[in-house]
Amino acid sequence: MTEIVPSHAQSPFEQLRRVDASGAEYWSARDLQIVMDYTRWEPFEDVIERARIACGNSGGNPEVDLRGATKVNFNGRREQEVADWHLTRYGAYLVAMNGDPRKTEIATAQTYFAIKTREAELHSAPREMTKLEALRAAIEAEEARLAAEARAAEAERHIAELAPKAESWDVLASGDGDFPVADAAKILSRDPSIQLGQTRLFTELDSRGWIYRQRGDGRWRAYQTAVDAGRLSELPQSHYHPKTGELVLDPPQVRVTVTGILTLHRLLGGSGDARQHIAAFESPTAALPRGTR
Repeated sequence: MTEIVPSHAQSPFEQLRRVDASGAEYWSARDLQIVMDYTRWEPFEDVIERARIACGNSGGNPEVDLRGATKVNFNGRREQEVADWHLTRYGAYLVAMNGDPRKTEIATAQTYFAIKTREAELHSAPREMTKLEALRAAIEAEEARLAAEARAAEAERHIAELAPKAESWDVLASGDGDFPVADAAKILSRDPSIQLGQTRLFTELDSRGWIYRQRGDGRWRAYQTAVDAGRLSELPQSHYHPKTGELVLDPPQVRVTVTGILTLHRLLGGSGDARQHIAAFESPTAALPRGTR
């Protein structure tokens, strides 16, 4: 049993603080996603993954400070269990420090969690930080934000210099490419930890609430939520009637996007970098936009 701790503080981060049954405080990543100005979950999960790496590299324990969890959301007319992370104050601080430094909300989060984390480090008994301690923590947070901003600018410059000219790789890198379910299964199965074929992948997508069977024709369709999340797409299909010559619309083909493959790779316990599996699968025309293959 968890609860959100009521607070009259102005900070939205303090208002989102929760306490579990053992009395330990934590923040839900799904809650922080909104106040840190990330409209989509997948990019924010990338931030969390960088924070987990930073936690491990700094001698921390990612399994304690950034714990995998689930959360029940009400999606339309049904409840849906979605992935979440429970973050300690230090874990939330690392997430803030690895966020997009160009977002004002990230800068605010960095300052808040830097001050509160320092406050917890300095004092075993709760007390207010002195103005000097708060100022130092704020300065450190600002310096870290500027450094992160500089790294982001340098990364963008590096990417611009080394960006492949091939159209197929441009589509892959931008996440706009997509693949038939059979090809997505082959890509995922390149990982030694994952073994599945087209049929099993359809079953997996169904169990996760990404697709459903249309009553009329029994063919698979993508839920709009999965399309909006950038995980699936649908390719319109048609044929000409052999006798009348009229154009007949067929059920659309469900396709898995690059984002969908990366998400499935993580959910299925894959190892390594899934982008390498995608790149290894690619032929010169494999990632061209739909309708050009």
